[in-house]
Amino acid sequence: MPVIRRVRGAVLRLVRRRGLCLAVGVLLALPAVWVRLAGRFDAWWIEGLSLVAGATGAALVWTAVTGVKPDWID
Repeated sequence: MPVIRRVRGAVLRLVRRRGLCLAVGVLLALPAVWVRLAGRFDAWWIEGLSLVAGATGAALVWTAVTGVKPDWID
């Protein structure tokens, strides 16, 4: 359980830095797109890992572009 909390904290700190968030998002999304479009990998786990990396990369890019929204409005 402590590992999950550390990863969560690292991701929360990452999304506060927009430039780094954009770079990490692109670095995750590009290989995922390449694996998806190349079609040379037929292993189910590679496609699953590519899907997770691509979705995480897209979410980080979206967060970098739009910014972090507050949890509540006063």
